[in-house]
Amino acid sequence: METESRKIFQSLFLPSLFVVLLWIIKLGELSTHTDLGFLGVFPRKIFGLTGILTSPLIHADLKHLFANSIPLIVLGGCLFYFYREIAVRTFFLIYLITGICVWAGAREAYHIGASGVVYGLAAFLFFSGIIRRDGKLLAITLLVTFLYGSMVWGIFPQFFPEKNISFESHFWGLISGTILAIYFRKIGPQRTIYDWEDEETDDEQESKEIK
Repeated sequence: METESRKIFQSLFLPSLFVVLLWIIKLGELSTHTDLGFLGVFPRKIFGLTGILTSPLIHADLKHLFANSIPLIVLGGCLFYFYREIAVRTFFLIYLITGICVWAGAREAYHIGASGVVYGLAAFLFFSGIIRRDGKLLAITLLVTFLYGSMVWGIFPQFFPEKNISFESHFWGLISGTILAIYFRKIGPQRTIYDWEDEETDDEQESKEIK
């Protein structure tokens, strides 16, 4: 039990640390009456390249930040718990690929917030479970679907009247997570092969040889 508790703690540590950093930045903005929105991604402008690294750290207000904080901890915790071997690479690749794609193909406006990372994590966990066909990982797929399945509508601007939502970040986060689920499909946890499945495979092979 102690080992399992330690594993859960370690899995939640880095996602929680990232969220704490986001809150420190936001509270710093509020306490100094500063607006760091200029650190967002501004597509196809040289000065907007900085936002690839900084935009997920900046949020419009506390509501925006809170909406991303819990999914980052939950989804990030699942990533580091079940995919420990590739978790750090997956997280930062989602972070970078989403930012690069937003810079290359989004509307000309400042795009801020970690929602692209949230979408990337959700997509990675969802499709990895399906691709790997492992019972525990499929359970995470179902959990992600249950908790965050409605997020898919966030890539369609016609469903939301707000013009200040970065649908492009949502879309490219989803795409980056999906691509990484495919790319890393042979690294990390794999489907458990039970003895009876091995026996069935041997029987099938013998049958082919007899024919």
